[in-house]
Amino acid sequence: MPPEPFVLLSDRRIDAVVAGESGEPLVDVGAVPELRLDRRYADADGAFGHLRDGVVSRLLDAQATLPGGLRFLVIEGYRPLDRQQSIFDGYLRELGERHPEWDPERVYVEATKFVSPVHVAPHSTGGAVDLTLCAEDGAEVDMGTEVDATPVASANACFTGAGNISGTARRHREILITALTSVGMINYPTEWWHWSFGERYWAFTTGADRTRYAPIRLPAAAVPR
Repeated sequence: MPPEPFVLLSDRRIDAVVAGESGEPLVDVGAVPELRLDRRYADADGAFGHLRDGVVSRLLDAQATLPGGLRFLVIEGYRPLDRQQSIFDGYLRELGERHPEWDPERVYVEATKFVSPVHVAPHSTGGAVDLTLCAEDGAEVDMGTEVDATPVASANACFTGAGNISGTARRHREILITALTSVGMINYPTEWWHWSFGERYWAFTTGADRTRYAPIRLPAAAVPR
């Protein structure tokens, strides 16, 4: 298997990052009028719509830099550890069945191009967000693939720097990249829609000595009754 041109979440260096915790609360994005929250991944607890306060602040600052007529569409934020484990296990099985010629190590590494192993999962810290660009009316713009397109299904067009997308999609990705990097967020390079701050991949990428966010539970007060 050829070496990857970027570091994946399966890399042991990500696991080795020291976990720190700022104590920053989770915020309900649905209660932030400036941000548009999509409900395609809505769960009974509303966990999907929560992000750390510092991430929400950065999204607001980044959105203010977007060209006129564009705004963020938040797809998914916080993801409980049990849901993360279920998604990872399911994709691991899917890849193993689709590619019986791959050994278990390759199946694991390939899976981490699309879903994080639970022990380093960015979403479970509340520091990661899946998002795209949309018009003022909520219509999504062309980004080259749908959010959550897999590497296998998209021929790697889901990779942020993919060359097999249209010029329009490339311009939209560049707008997204410019806005979010300007506020200190980082991208997972196999998923153009996945951005984070404060968790292990962010710490490794930026050279921070520890994370700002560790895995967190959704407070009982935030769960609908």
